[in-house]
Amino acid sequence: MHFSLSLKSIILYIFFVFFSCSRSIMRDSIDMNWKLSNSVINNNILLYEGYNPKVPMRAWAVHIPAKDNSISILVSEDKDGLNTPSEIGLKSSATVIINGGYFTRGQKPIRHIGLLKSQDSLYEPASNSVLRENLRYNTNRGAFAIKYDNSPEISWATTKNDSIFSWNFPFKNRPGKPASINYSFSQFWNVKEAIHAGPILVKNNTINVTSEQEVFFNTPVDGVQPRSAIGYKKNGDIIMMVVDGRQVDSRGAYLKELAMLMIQFDCEEALNLDGGGSSSLIINGKLINNPIGLKSEREVMSFIAAIPN
Repeated sequence: MHFSLSLKSIILYIFFVFFSCSRSIMRDSIDMNWKLSNSVINNNILLYEGYNPKVPMRAWAVHIPAKDNSISILVSEDKDGLNTPSEIGLKSSATVIINGGYFTRGQKPIRHIGLLKSQDSLYEPASNSVLRENLRYNTNRGAFAIKYDNSPEISWATTKNDSIFSWNFPFKNRPGKPASINYSFSQFWNVKEAIHAGPILVKNNTINVTSEQEVFFNTPVDGVQPRSAIGYKKNGDIIMMVVDGRQVDSRGAYLKELAMLMIQFDCEEALNLDGGGSSSLIINGKLINNPIGLKSEREVMSFIAAIPN
């Protein structure tokens, strides 16, 4: 009897390890079988839902035409510095809202991690360096911005004396080998709104995940996680995406997998946003996805919203 029980335990353990490993393998390609939702959304906005049961992975993507909608970066105005995306939706005229950048959870006062500029006001300058294993790394992490002509742009960026500078490439950081910073290779980034998150996923319609250069190594950002992302097509149309994770029917996505999904919507550039329990997509006041299986939203500090023109 004792032997049978032990054998059964061993078999269950082997199955669990095999099942867990097969779920955690990064895929070179993922067919999401995207389907257009029949939900009626204003201003020609389209919602797609995709699912691959073999991974498993469930995701939603929103196509937002630039000619009919403006994109804005919003910031919580509550005393504690936090709101759910739905609450921000009620306070604004936004049709679509997705969570934004990283922030310090459990600390007071709460702070945005990295650049945050909204409605031409700088709320937080960039964090120009991070500490990893007692080494200081200079960083120019990925940022999403809205220029004064209302067109979107994604670039590697930092700040100096409250001015924003962008680069055409990330600093060449490697684990154990911090890169130097040289502003002569940068340009003044004249944008009215901007938000740091990262890493960048797509550049010039090509997968280009720069998590190592942006010093996300040895952090949960690099693993399989629930995800949020923003990107844009060559014509300026915006793509917002969320991937559910930490659930039986949706494990989440690696950064490269998320980049592949954004390419499926022909994104010219794309950026990873804060993920995990923060990943939420709101359309017309309704939560579309299921963050970490809890069917509720986490309060966050920053948001990216589509507002009808």
